[in-house]
Amino acid sequence: MEEPLIGITIGDPCGVGPEIVAKVLSRTDIARWGRLFAIGNTKILETSLELIGSSKRAVSIEHPEQAHIGSEAITVLEVPKITVETPILGENTVNAGLVSHAWVEEAGKLALEGEVDAIVTAPINKTSWTLAGIKETGHQEVFQRLSGSEKVYTMLISGELRCMHLTTHLSLPEACAFVKKDHIKDAITTTDMHFQKWGFKQPKIAVAALNPHGGDSGLIGREEIEEITPAIEDAQTLGIAVEGPIPADSVFNQAIQGQFDVVVVLYHDQGHIAIKVHGFEKSISINLGLPFIRTSVDHGTAFDIAGKGIADETSLVEAIRTASELAMGAGIKA
Repeated sequence: MEEPLIGITIGDPCGVGPEIVAKVLSRTDIARWGRLFAIGNTKILETSLELIGSSKRAVSIEHPEQAHIGSEAITVLEVPKITVETPILGENTVNAGLVSHAWVEEAGKLALEGEVDAIVTAPINKTSWTLAGIKETGHQEVFQRLSGSEKVYTMLISGELRCMHLTTHLSLPEACAFVKKDHIKDAITTTDMHFQKWGFKQPKIAVAALNPHGGDSGLIGREEIEEITPAIEDAQTLGIAVEGPIPADSVFNQAIQGQFDVVVVLYHDQGHIAIKVHGFEKSISINLGLPFIRTSVDHGTAFDIAGKGIADETSLVEAIRTASELAMGAGIKA
């Protein structure tokens, strides 16, 4: 593949998404990662370009193949038949929910149709989606529906630390109830399959414990004994290099030191806190289980700083770099 064609959604127009997309597509070094274009609204991106003092302008295109980043312009694919109202920065609005959802759906359809080699997403706001009557809680759920994928997982990356999440958008009681042998085994085998595809000959996988001290032999919970360990043992019989359950207060440091390539974590905050403490600015997410490449920033809409021109685009740069490397078959690099 010469240059991967990558579509980038601009996220909720009332947040920092358009700003960070404008910043990234204005950079002189970003074109090395492929032919990049925005999926959103030309006028909104024009406003963001003015906000950051960029000399570039936003130009509308009708098809991804028209994408380019020139010295004077960035290209934007708009979704027809949707009305985009002037954003109220820092506010949840019905229109913001509707249009940001439409842009996500357009990205997913382009990926499924093979019109792009990868998609990268800027942050949406779940409250705005709810106000707009949208039942899905995030990007992953939209892409899972569009693709008909049975199981889709989220993995977060920051440098050498990688956390594959067994669950994400579940309450803590629901997440704990999901910690079952078959679910954990599937997460382990899915992780192993993807990492081998990404160039790891035999990935070293750790599974985090659920309870403090790994349950202390059943004194502080029995999930490790009854569900997690049997799943790990089953995976080991398949030749997978997996260890655990390892207490969560130890396993992340072990992974950072190189003992493991990836940690399977059991619920949202178990992995998110570790990743963001380790390296918030560079953290990104990747979906496992979709039939296409999707990476994303690992931060929210940041309504409190929307329109101020101070949003950091580092996470989006990392997401684009990773999407490009995956599309070109180069795997995952720290």
